[in-house]
Amino acid sequence: MEQMSFGDLLYTDMQPLAERLRPRTLDEFVGQKHLLGPGKVLRKMIESDQVSSMIFWSPPGSGKTSLARIIAGHTKAAFIDFSAVTSGIKEIRQVMQQAEQNRQFGERTIVFVDEIHRFNKAQQDAFLPFVEKGSIILIGATTENPSFEVNGALLSRCKVFVLHALSTEELVEIISRALKDPRGFGSQKIEMEPDMPELIANFANGDARAALSTLEMVILNGEIDGAVVRVSRETLEQCISKKSLLYDKKGEEHYNLISALHKSMRNSDPDAAVYWLARMLEAGEDPLYVARRIVRFASEDVGLADPQALPQAVAAYQACHYLGMPECNVHLTQAVVYLSLAPKSNALYVAYGEAREDAQRQLAEPVPLVIRNGVTQLMRDEKYGEGYQYAHDTEEKLTNMQCLPDSLLGREYYRPAGQGAERDYKDRLEKIKEWKTERN
Repeated sequence: MEQMSFGDLLYTDMQPLAERLRPRTLDEFVGQKHLLGPGKVLRKMIESDQVSSMIFWSPPGSGKTSLARIIAGHTKAAFIDFSAVTSGIKEIRQVMQQAEQNRQFGERTIVFVDEIHRFNKAQQDAFLPFVEKGSIILIGATTENPSFEVNGALLSRCKVFVLHALSTEELVEIISRALKDPRGFGSQKIEMEPDMPELIANFANGDARAALSTLEMVILNGEIDGAVVRVSRETLEQCISKKSLLYDKKGEEHYNLISALHKSMRNSDPDAAVYWLARMLEAGEDPLYVARRIVRFASEDVGLADPQALPQAVAAYQACHYLGMPECNVHLTQAVVYLSLAPKSNALYVAYGEAREDAQRQLAEPVPLVIRNGVTQLMRDEKYGEGYQYAHDTEEKLTNMQCLPDSLLGREYYRPAGQGAERDYKDRLEKIKEWKTERN
C-alpha cells in the first residue's frame, strides 16, 4: 500500500466535507434503497461487475457521482471520469481512442460523464458508435429529464435509473456519520442541540452535499471552548440566513402553515396567502410540496369557476421543477394570488366525493349493455352496444341514452355553484337536462 505524503494529507484535509465523506462502498451509501437494497437490480449489477450503459437522473446531492465512484472501485474495467462542463469533442475523441485501444487488448472501459445534459447533440453523438460496438460502457449523470436532454439514439442504448432526493431521515444519518467519522469531525468534540441535525437536514431539502456543506459551515463558525466546539441555533440561523423560521417539515407547524395558506386562498385573501407562502419557503419548505398543494387547490376550490386556474397552478409547479428556490418563489406567488382572486367553486370536489361513496357501496353495478363495447361476435350476440346512439350523428350532439346503472338512475353528482365561468356550465347543464327530460 502506497504511503500518503504530507502534501496528500494536507490536500485531503483541505477538501470540502462532502468530498472527504463521499461513500467508498455500497454499505456506506445512504439512500436509493429501491435500487441498492438487498437483491435490487443496480446493486446486483455493481456487485457482479456486470454494469451496462446507464443514465443516473436525480436532483442534486442524491448520490449520482458517489455511485459512479463506487462502481469505479468495484469494476475490473478501466474507469474514466469525464466532465461535460470542461470537455469538448476533442477530449471525447481522445477518450474514445483510448477506450478502443483497451477493447483491442480485451479490456472494458467505463466512461462516467457528469452533467451529460450539458453536452450538445454533436458531442453526445460522438459517444454513440463506441457505445454501439461495445468499446465503452457509458454512465451519464444528469439533473435534467434525460427524455429531453439526451439524444434519443443514445438514450435508447442506456438504462435510466431514477434516484430520489434524500429523505430527512437519510440526511440526518449522513450528518450523524460526519460527526463521528474521522474523515469528518470524529476527531473533534462537537456540542450542538439534539434537533440541530434535523434542522440542517430540513434546510438541505434532499441534497446531501448541501447538508454537509451547511454542517461544515456551522462547525467552522462555532464557539471554541478549549477542545470543544459549541454550535448554537443562532450560529445555524446566521449561516443559512434564516432567523427563527426553521421548523420540522413533519411536525405540527408544517401542517398549520399549509392549512393557513390553503384557507387564505379559499377566503380570497391574497395578502394573507402570500404571507403564509413566504413563511413556508423562507423556513426551507420544499417548493414542489407547496406547488403540489396549489395544483390540488386549483380544482378543489376553484374548479370550473375559472378553467384557467389549473393551467396556472401546473405552470407554477413546472417552473418550480425547472428553477428551484429562490427563483421559483415569484412563480408560486403568481399562482397563489391568481387562485386567491379567482371565483370559487367546490362542485368538482363534492361531485367526486358523492360518486366515490356510491361506487364504494355498489362496486358490482353492471355497465348498461347499451354503452358496452361489442368487439366480438359473442359480445354482440349478448346485445353489447345494441341501441347505442352516437351523439355526433345528431343535430344537437345529444341523445337520451341511459349511461348510469339502473340503481343510480337520476343521481346527480356535479352541481355547478354558478360562480365565474361556472355560470355558463350551469346554464348549459340545465338545458341538457331539460332536453333529455322532454325526450324521455
